[in-house]
This record gives sequence, structure tokens and C-alpha cells, in this order.
Amino acid sequence: MKITKPFARRFATRLLNWYASHKRDLPWRRDAHDPYRVWISETLLQQTQVKTVIPYYQRFLTRFPTVQVLAAARLDDVLKTWEGAGYYARARNLHRAAQEIVARFGGHIPSTVEVLLTLPGIGRYTAGAVASIAFNRATPVLDGNVIRVLCRYFNISADPKSAATRQLLDELAAKLVPHEQPGDYNQALMDLGATICAPQQPACAACPLQRGCAARRLGIQQQLPARRKKKIVPHYQIAVGIIWKRNKLLIAKRFARDLLGGLWEFPGGHQEKGESLRQCVRREVREELGIEIAVGKEFAVVEHGYSHFRITMHAFECEYAGGRPKALGCADYTWVSARALSEYAFPAANRRVIESLLERNGQGSRGAGAQGRKI
Repeated sequence: MKITKPFARRFATRLLNWYASHKRDLPWRRDAHDPYRVWISETLLQQTQVKTVIPYYQRFLTRFPTVQVLAAARLDDVLKTWEGAGYYARARNLHRAAQEIVARFGGHIPSTVEVLLTLPGIGRYTAGAVASIAFNRATPVLDGNVIRVLCRYFNISADPKSAATRQLLDELAAKLVPHEQPGDYNQALMDLGATICAPQQPACAACPLQRGCAARRLGIQQQLPARRKKKIVPHYQIAVGIIWKRNKLLIAKRFARDLLGGLWEFPGGHQEKGESLRQCVRREVREELGIEIAVGKEFAVVEHGYSHFRITMHAFECEYAGGRPKALGCADYTWVSARALSEYAFPAANRRVIESLLERNGQGSRGAGAQGRKI
């Protein structure tokens, strides 16, 4: 696709003029030349909506105001601060990358895409965002919003997730990004996609690029970008044990390499074919911690969705029955009071069970509970 320099200048000028009066007031833009803040915000914004990100961004920056503070923190503290934001690999990678930045670069975040890409968890999009916004590097970014704008404007009908189309979009974006105000330009494209060139019912009449947009001219805005057929989402039955030993509960820590790695949870796992949920709890606890339990009433049922699968989690009240706990299928374990559960980082489904536990009878004392109801 041929892009002349005059065309690229006009394209950028229209976007920048629009952005000057329509840009969103976002907390990370108030100090846009701080690469640490740009990096944290762009990491949080991966697969998460802006309105959801803002409180987590503010909380994270309050707890870890600099890359040095983040690098020196315990991973458990980082995960606890991140709790609820989801996609916890982002938090683990931020922590590892901060340690590398301190060790390799004296605490100074690199300014080029090439070097940023050598850090854990930083891909092409985040590297481009940090380099352009914080360091004024003329490098493009391609997130879902930008891809949608480009596909519609240039009538790119092929699947944007295919390797060939992605290469085309990369080359196109690189030709369009200006050498002056590249950070503002990239943010303008992202804002345009988020607020005007929306997935459904785009506000074409308010778009600064409307005159040259092929999709608008052809009336095919709703058809672009091309969408893949949705795959069937697997659904798993999970059984976990709320294991009591007098007034303490047993919780286990997930391996760092696993999904939700580093988080704490009630011991348990996937129900296997032919076993009951109660049998599942006993087997999983035995395999994970090497102890025996007596499984009591079902306390609660939680429905929860992840990016590629869904679960129904059944939480059972259990009593410790014997054996010495060992970290066989987990990274660690500990006995805690119900009140102390709030000090640990848990996945969302577990947190809903904890909330119900703490609601009953004076913040966590034992007694009648949810008894199998959905929460």
C-alpha cells in the first residue's frame, strides 16, 4: 500500500488537531514524559478498559511510585496490590522487568523499542507506546483500537490476526507515524478508536478522518475489521476445600509458572470423569498437600470466566483429618485465620468465597454459611 509523505502529513495533522481538543483526561497523561508511569499504564491497559484501569493505576503508583521501589518489593506485595486487575502475568513481568531495569540500566527505563523488547513482558505494542509517548520516538503502536481505525480507513478486509495482515498493518502504521509529536499521534489514534471509531455504531459524522475513510464511503463500517468465528469456550467443574483446623484455614500458593501464578487459593482442582465433587476435593488435596480431610457441606458455588475458558467452582467446608502438609502440588502453604485472608492475593473466584466467609457471624468465625448458594 503506497503512502506518500504529503498524505501521511495530512493524515497526522487531522488527527493531532482533533486530539488537541478532544483527548481524554487520563491520569497517566498528566505526566506523559515519565516513562515509568507510561509503562505501568500501558501494561494495565492490555485487555482491560480504561475506566477499569484508573483505580488500579492509582493504587499501584501509590504503592510503587518508582521503578526502584517496584524492583525492591516482594512479589507477594506486587500481586496483592494488583489483585482484581486480572491477567496476573502482567504483574509478575512488571516486577521482573523492574529488577532488570535497575540491574542492567541503573534504574533508567530504556528509550528505544529494540532495548525495551528485551525486558520481560514488553511486546511490540508496549515498547512502541513507551518509546513514542515518553521519549518522542517516531515508532508506531498497534492495539485493537488502532487496528480498527486502519482497517476501516484503508478498507483492509483480511483477518487482522493473520500473519500477513498483521505485517501489512505494521508497515502501514510505520509509514504514517510522524516524526513530530509521535506520542500524541499514537494516543490520538487510540482515542479515536476508543471514542469515535467504536466497534459498534461508530460516530462517523464526528470523525476527523471521515472524508478519506473507505469503509464509510462503502457503508461497511460494521463489517470491519474482519472477525474470526468464536471458538467454543470450555467449561470446567472445580472443587475446592475450605479446610479448617480449629480456627485456622489452610491455603496454598500456586506455582509461578502456572495460570494465576504466585496467587493463593483454597486447595482443589478439576473434577475428573466419574468422580463426585466431594471425591474430587479429597483427591486434589491429597495430591496437592499430602493430607486427609473430611468433606462437609457445600458452602458456595461460583461461576467465573477467564479469557479462554469458564469454571463453576464448588467450595466445600472441610475438616483437617490427618497427615503433615507438604507442598507437593503447590509452591507453598500456610494456616491462617479467616481475618488474615485479606492480607493475601487471591484469584477473583476465591475472593468471592472469602467475602461470604467474612460476612458470616462476625468476620470469619465458624458457623452457618452460604450452604451451596451461588455467589
